[in-house]
Amino acid sequence: MTKNEKQLWDKISQFNFNDEGNDFKFSDRLARENNWSLNYAKKVIEEYKKFLFLCCVTTTGIIPSDQVDQAWHLHLTYTKSYWIDLCKNTLEKEIHHNPTKGGISEAIKFDFFYSKTNEDYKIIFNAEPPVTIWPNNENRFSDIHFKRINTSQNWIIKKPTGKQKSVFYTVIVSLTSSFFIQATSQNTNSIPTIILIIAVALILYLARNGKNNKNGGSGCSSGCSTDSGQSGCSGHSGCSGDGGCSSGCGGCGGGD
Repeated sequence: MTKNEKQLWDKISQFNFNDEGNDFKFSDRLARENNWSLNYAKKVIEEYKKFLFLCCVTTTGIIPSDQVDQAWHLHLTYTKSYWIDLCKNTLEKEIHHNPTKGGISEAIKFDFFYSKTNEDYKIIFNAEPPVTIWPNNENRFSDIHFKRINTSQNWIIKKPTGKQKSVFYTVIVSLTSSFFIQATSQNTNSIPTIILIIAVALILYLARNGKNNKNGGSGCSSGCSTDSGQSGCSGHSGCSGDGGCSSGCGGCGGGD
C-alpha cells in the first residue's frame, strides 16, 4: 500500500458500525436478517470494510460476494452512518448502489470483475479471500436465489441434494407402482390410482426439467457507481448468465 492508501485503510478498518448506545446493534441485525451467528456476521463486516477499500484503490469494477453485499445493503439503510460518517467523512467519496441493466454482456463483465476482485484482494491484503465469505465464481452467481420470508408464519425446509432427490423419486415411483398393482389385482376402481400416477409423473417431470426463471437478465438486483470530486469513477452492474444477480463498485482510481 502507498502512504495515502495506508491512511485510508486505517480509517476504514477503525470505522465503527455499531452504535454502542443501542441494544440491537448493526452486527446483531445483520446476523438476524441472514440467519448467521453473531461471530460470522462480524467477520462479514470486516470483509465489507475490505470491499470498500478495494472500491477506492482499484481502477476496475469491484464485485462483492453475496455475504458482503448483504452487509452493504443493510448499511445503506443506516443513511447517516453510510452517507455522512462513511462516504463523506471517511472515504471522502460517494459509493452508489444502482439498479442493474442486466443482459449477457453484463454477466460476462461481472464474472470477470469478480475474478479480478479476488486477484486484487490477494495482492493488496497479501492473503486469500476466506472461502466461507468469498466463494468461487460459480457459487457466487448461482447460490443467490433468496426471498424475503416471514419465519413466524412460514417454515423453511432445506431442499434435498441431488442424491437425496434420486432416492426420493425412486421411493415415490415404487410406492405408486405398488398401489397401482394392488388396485388392479383386486379389480377395484383404479381411476384414482391412475390419476395419482399421472400427477406424480408430472411433478417428477417438472422437478427435473423446470428452469426456475433462470434466464439471463431477469430477476436481478443492483450494482453501484462511485462518485468523487477527484475521480470520475464509473459504475458497473449486471447479472450472471443463469439469471443470478450481483452488485459491484466502479473503479475509483488508485491512491497516491
